Amino acid sequence: MKIIGLTGGIGMGKSTATATFRRLHVPVFDADAAVHRLQARGGRAVAPIAAAFPGTVRDGAVDREALRRAVLTDPAALTRLERIIHPLVRQAEQRFLAAARRRAEPLAVLDIPLLFETRGQGRCDLVVVVSAPAAVQRWRVLRRRGMTPARFDAILARQTPDAEKRRRADVVVPTGLSRHLAQRRIRRLVREESGR
Repeated sequence: MKIIGLTGGIGMGKSTATATFRRLHVPVFDADAAVHRLQARGGRAVAPIAAAFPGTVRDGAVDREALRRAVLTDPAALTRLERIIHPLVRQAEQRFLAAARRRAEPLAVLDIPLLFETRGQGRCDLVVVVSAPAAVQRWRVLRRRGMTPARFDAILARQTPDAEKRRRADVVVPTGLSRHLAQRRIRRLVREESGR
């Protein structure tokens, strides 16, 4: 089974790319969704986060906004959070890949926003980066509810710059021109890599 690492900065079009892979019947592990499950009521990250960041858990689930405020501008706090979350996400990823191998899937996608930042590219056979012009990215992100320019800039500061991601990619999928173009590039990639 070939493992495709899918990444790209905030607002670059990963959601559209993952939807395209899924429509092509390629299983996708969504690292962000795994984090949400870990932080939801009954999730395995709730108790460790409550202990490390008092006041960030309400009604048995992590209050994501409170946690964001606690770590966004504090590098040491962010490191503590990552030490809780990353191993749990990695375990979920390993279960996903094992299940895909049992089904004899030719391809599996790991949708990991911080793939390069967490050195996850070493677990992948191929790295796909979705990329759009900075102005398009900014427009997309600032339309999101609750997003501010300052928060957007803080998120960007934590991410590997787009130019560096594109340089390190095996495949770049441009998402700033048209959705159709991006989908066509992904369909071609799936055909090439799986023989479909």
